Amino acid sequence: MPTIPIQQLLDLLDEAKRRFGKGDAQIVAATLTSLASKKIKDAESLLRFHELLLFVRAYPANARVLRLAEANLNSFADRVAALQSANEDLSALADPEASGIAGTSVTDTFSYPIVRWLVQNQQHVKLSWDWFEDENRLAQTWPRFMPLLEEDAAVEANVPYREWLALAKGRSPELDWLLQRFEALNLDEKEKTERFDAQKLYVEWTPPYRASRTGMRLPVPKIFYQRGPLIQRREVSLQRELESPPPALRKLSVQQGAAILEMARETSTIRYRELYGFTHGDPRQVVQAELGHGVELYVIGLPPGRRLPLRAYHAAMIFKNGIAVGYFEGLSLFERMESGFNFYYSFREGETAWIYARTLSVFRKLLGVSAFTLDPYQIGHENEEGIESGAFWFYRKLGFRPTQPEIEKLTENEERKLVRRNSYRTSARTLRRLAAGPMIWELNSGRRGDWDRFQVRNIGFNVQRQMAAHFASDPQKMRQGSLEKLTRSLGLSFKGWSEFEKRELTELAVPIGLIPNLDRWDGAAKQLLKEILSAKVKGDEARYLKLMQRHERLRSAMIKLGS
Repeated sequence: MPTIPIQQLLDLLDEAKRRFGKGDAQIVAATLTSLASKKIKDAESLLRFHELLLFVRAYPANARVLRLAEANLNSFADRVAALQSANEDLSALADPEASGIAGTSVTDTFSYPIVRWLVQNQQHVKLSWDWFEDENRLAQTWPRFMPLLEEDAAVEANVPYREWLALAKGRSPELDWLLQRFEALNLDEKEKTERFDAQKLYVEWTPPYRASRTGMRLPVPKIFYQRGPLIQRREVSLQRELESPPPALRKLSVQQGAAILEMARETSTIRYRELYGFTHGDPRQVVQAELGHGVELYVIGLPPGRRLPLRAYHAAMIFKNGIAVGYFEGLSLFERMESGFNFYYSFREGETAWIYARTLSVFRKLLGVSAFTLDPYQIGHENEEGIESGAFWFYRKLGFRPTQPEIEKLTENEERKLVRRNSYRTSARTLRRLAAGPMIWELNSGRRGDWDRFQVRNIGFNVQRQMAAHFASDPQKMRQGSLEKLTRSLGLSFKGWSEFEKRELTELAVPIGLIPNLDRWDGAAKQLLKEILSAKVKGDEARYLKLMQRHERLRSAMIKLGS
């Protein structure tokens, strides 16, 4: 093996990583041993080796393979440094799909909450001025922090903002000082975020090994070694998974929940992603489920004040043998969940369909949801990565159907071609047409089609029409009027409610206020609606959804408003 060229070794590892028969583990181990002594001289090959190692580490055949994968991964900071010293082109390692390798940094205009989290919890975080553009944005905020800067910024061209900052910050790091000034502003969290984000400041973070994609590990009590073939998509039945007993759920302590949120933010930030549920997640609402085969799912809820006005929001992080392999996002209303699933590309040959099905079964148990929809982007609309990966057919073969009749007809035509001609493959052009509309999977066939034309956005459009027609296009008048109408219709009492809770209820009152004849509902329907409103504002969003699922009259009204 030592005489085999690097590319052939990588090809051999790529082929062997998915096989778990007799002798395959020895081939993987021998290949890893040989690659450990090789000097890789270009970034593309180094990146390929890295992704193969991550797969092997997540799906090891035995303890020896796992140790060899870890040992090779431990060398990556030195390998990256060697390429830097040789002035090799490292641009391949900066791509969002490749970022986060040990020894590299990530630079982006992260949001205010994430920048604050980085400065408070991480090291090697600083402003990056190389990509910064349009210094005029700084004139809108920095005069608040720097006396007499307005004299320069309001009327002069080519204001030396960095010099002003260097003098004002004293011995503090630039970014730390700026964040301290924003924290001191007499503004609420949302306003601070808006002002900070408007600056479009670039922040560079060089993660330590434990926070890099290379070295991030969730501690696990036991490694699952792959002794047999990986579960294939054809073996997976969503119906069977959702009707079978789901995995047990365990609520984490606040300390444990905070640790999971920390890892979720790290694994997203190093990939140039920000997921709303990770940025604003509530450490008091983190639930763990063991899916089997060494896969763990951590579901994260939102605290009051960060919740959406109407839908319930949950995010989830997925780990395989302690390696972050993907994430999930769910936005739910009644029994309907809009689901977003991203299995990181390095692991997509590793039982993706089975993990997705098991994830849905957890949400079925936790939230009571039974109809799962896909936004067109998820299946390839204006998303070339989704087209290249064949996302439409991944979900179609799991039983999802298009909600638009013309796309369903096109799907059936394509399926007939695939049956008749073994060599036939759907063209990218046709995949784009197939991805132009939503898809849905329903557990309850008796309610098939109820949500086909529904979009939350349609309720929002109805709100704007009503605001223009009846409230002189004044949002505050509409909010106040909607809350007064809801209070009268339900006989609401705000005894024991805080001002914050009443403000949160006002946002929900706006879409509820669109329901005609709400005051004519019977006492039981009104009482259940009051419990739903309280659960959304003051309680747990899982309870909010399960109460909603009992309210048929509210469900019918909201479907009509959104369709």
